[in-house]
Amino acid sequence: MTKVKMNVQTAYHGDLLRAGKVYEVDEETAKRWIASKIATLAEETTD
Repeated sequence: MTKVKMNVQTAYHGDLLRAGKVYEVDEETAKRWIASKIATLAEETTD
């Protein structure tokens, strides 16, 4: 699973993913979204 930050609002598996929020999706989906500029890779932060 990969964390991405959405650039646009979209529906994914029946859920609404909002622009500007970070979501965890499978790696293949994340690669496609990043390539098509729908999302960007989220920064990994350690608290």
